[in-house]
Amino acid sequence: MPSGRFKVTIQTWLAIAPLLGVLSVPTGSLPVSAQDKPSPAAEAPLSPGFRFTESSGEQLFAGICQGCHMRDGRGAAGAGSYPSLVEDRNLEAAGYPVYVVVRGQRAMPPVGRIMSDDQVASVVNYVRTHFGNRYQDAVTADDVKQVRPK
Repeated sequence: MPSGRFKVTIQTWLAIAPLLGVLSVPTGSLPVSAQDKPSPAAEAPLSPGFRFTESSGEQLFAGICQGCHMRDGRGAAGAGSYPSLVEDRNLEAAGYPVYVVVRGQRAMPPVGRIMSDDQVASVVNYVRTHFGNRYQDAVTADDVKQVRPK
């Protein structure tokens, strides 16, 4: 594949479509071709359904965020532009990534709407302490609750 591009499989589209409100077909009812099946070396599976089941920040990032921000957090460009999270000064103020995850911003959907407060705090804390980021002031579920729309 050319650098900076990636193939969007049916599974990926079905995973993000509910977030975008564009599809309401049960995922088990669509045929899956051999080329759309993940390779045996595939990364973490995508979250099933309309609520995320992962609990740790690492699991949440792998199952949700790395589809756009990539496994190494470096982001991507192609059909869209997905910013790098590596040594990201925008993450310094803990409230900023919480706001973006919960409410969305530009092309980033508000994935926090289908995450618990604990899940949002976990994934934000993970990103703020990985990928060359060393922000140690942890976000709590109460911090997330304050950002949610009333």
